[in-house]
Amino acid sequence: MLIKKEERKAFRIQVAVWMVLFILPPTTTWIVTHKGDIAWTVVKDSYPYLLTLSLLFFMNVYWLVPDILYKDNKRKFYGINLAISATMLVLMQLISYLKSGQLISRDVISFIFGTLFQFGYYWCIIAFAILMRASMQREVMQNQLKEEKQKRVEAELTMLKSQLNPHFLFNTLNNISSLVQIDADAAQESIGQLSELLRYSLYDSNQKLMPIEREIEFMNNYIDLMILRCNELADIKVDIPQLERSVNIAPMLFISLIENAFKHGVNSRTPSFVHFSLALNDDTLTFTSENSLFPKPDTDRIGSGIGIANTKQRLDRAYSDKYKYIHEQRDDTYFAQISIKCL
Repeated sequence: MLIKKEERKAFRIQVAVWMVLFILPPTTTWIVTHKGDIAWTVVKDSYPYLLTLSLLFFMNVYWLVPDILYKDNKRKFYGINLAISATMLVLMQLISYLKSGQLISRDVISFIFGTLFQFGYYWCIIAFAILMRASMQREVMQNQLKEEKQKRVEAELTMLKSQLNPHFLFNTLNNISSLVQIDADAAQESIGQLSELLRYSLYDSNQKLMPIEREIEFMNNYIDLMILRCNELADIKVDIPQLERSVNIAPMLFISLIENAFKHGVNSRTPSFVHFSLALNDDTLTFTSENSLFPKPDTDRIGSGIGIANTKQRLDRAYSDKYKYIHEQRDDTYFAQISIKCL
């Protein structure tokens, strides 16, 4: 009879309850009578009976019910319990005889009714053990379902990140490719920045939560890299300061908004703007992106790409109902804002 890991908590509680049942009769007797000899008599009279009941209970909960009854061997289950109950009745009779020199009752009728009463009491314990085991099984199954759901969510998040990283790399390499033709020295410097960005996106971001300071550093580096390809017609404003208080967030939640703001908000031939801000109020972290909007084909319009779709799914899985995501077109500008309740 082995106690499984997920059953240990229930086992400890059950042991504690039975210990209370063992301690309660003599303790109560001593409190009421203040006589140790009477309390000791209660111990001698009640403990053999309580011992048989507790053994019957634990044998059923951790052996007979899960290993025999739950494996559709009901005849064997009831047969073993019948044999155990009969054996315990005989032992109780023997203990009574050794203590008093007589059986529990010399009156045949009283003996029969007393035996049936004890037998019924044993089977009440067996029934209670069956119910207890069913409750434990239900709790174990619920915990397993929660663990499986958590593993499924983590697998989905990993899949979404694996989609996001190539998407991010593709956009960044395009930026550097454009920059090489404009300023080779700046391009070389940006390759070093890209190395840091990739280290974060491919390795550091595998963690479930990251300090906001690391995320801010990542966003500022990425924005700097994007700014290098913009000309003087682009008005870029960045208000992403280091916060006064450190919090942890899911990594790379805001990068898709930054990517899309530059992709759809900057035009090399027309005045354009991109504005970013980050603020922490109480426990709510808010990232805001606003940019000018230049019409794109339906297949490439803002808010329809892989990055935005992944952002929505990651928010759902990482923050459930603890976030707000607003994204909408306002005349010739595009506004996006993510507010999350920090964990």
